[in-house]
Amino acid sequence: MSDHEVVAPASADPSSSQNRLRSRAPVFVVGSPRSGNNFLYHALLSSGGFVVYRAATQVYNMLSPKFGDFRAYRNRQRMLKEWLASPYFERTGLDARLLEPRILEECKSGGDFLRIVMGEMRRQQGAQRWANLSVEELLYMPQIKREIPDALFVHTVRDGRDAALSLGKKGYVPRLPWDRGKDWWRAAFYWDWIVSQCRTFGQAMSSDYLEIHYEELVGNPPEALRKIGAFIDHDLDYDRIQKAAVGTVGDPNTSFAAEGPKKDFNPIGRWKQGYSAQELAQLESVIGQRLRDFGYPLETSGDARAARFRLKKFQYDRYFELRFLIKARTPLGRLWVDAESLHNIEAFVR
Repeated sequence: MSDHEVVAPASADPSSSQNRLRSRAPVFVVGSPRSGNNFLYHALLSSGGFVVYRAATQVYNMLSPKFGDFRAYRNRQRMLKEWLASPYFERTGLDARLLEPRILEECKSGGDFLRIVMGEMRRQQGAQRWANLSVEELLYMPQIKREIPDALFVHTVRDGRDAALSLGKKGYVPRLPWDRGKDWWRAAFYWDWIVSQCRTFGQAMSSDYLEIHYEELVGNPPEALRKIGAFIDHDLDYDRIQKAAVGTVGDPNTSFAAEGPKKDFNPIGRWKQGYSAQELAQLESVIGQRLRDFGYPLETSGDARAARFRLKKFQYDRYFELRFLIKARTPLGRLWVDAESLHNIEAFVR
């Protein structure tokens, strides 16, 4: 079965107008990088009824910071020209002649852009609704909710000790100029900071926000998908998802290829062998509270000598906040976006 040959499921309760509205609402998959976000996004696409788009749109994380306020016609012109020349547009399968006039005339925000583009894909594919992989765009959740009031958010949470090992190997987290410490330390600080941001934003959205543990999604997918399906009012039938197998559902190890060989590879609990006893104690002394907040029991009682790491975490928290504010709210943000070019194919969802 091809990516587009998926069976559309029925709404859980067709007689309810509230359910009908929720069953058409867009779903945003958010969370720390390297937390199984691709896997959940592909599970949604495999379930039927969702627009199949094999890329992360990066509207809030790249387009808006790079081109500025979409209410300015000139900014929309510049954005549209570059976006139409990028693989992000190519992956939509749409005709530029249909999109150009609508984006130029109607697109005044990131929310408008998604409604126009994803709405056109929905009509072309005969889908019920659309989803968006918005990993680091969780930092824009309040803005997304203002611009797309019916948006639903599913936050995939992975054990921060495993996430830090994975992020550290990718070399993903920015480094303070004077810091020469191990990569997984910065990754642990980043995990702690970003999941706390997501929970804070999500709790303000009440019934439109759901947290799901990656370990549950991998260890007991039928039950995890049942919970998510009830939240978004969509039939996430496990057998149907396995049969369609879009992207990492068919080859889940592709999301974690950098972490080890595919044979017998298990991305859960790698931290038990990934740190020395001292490193684990130091790590849990710094991010232990966040681990407990998300239901992960600690292995150690911490390390009373880890004060210097707590100071370093405080510095990185301020650094992450400053980087985001500069990127999201100042013209200097274009420097970061230029480094994350719209032509970077690594941003694609497999």
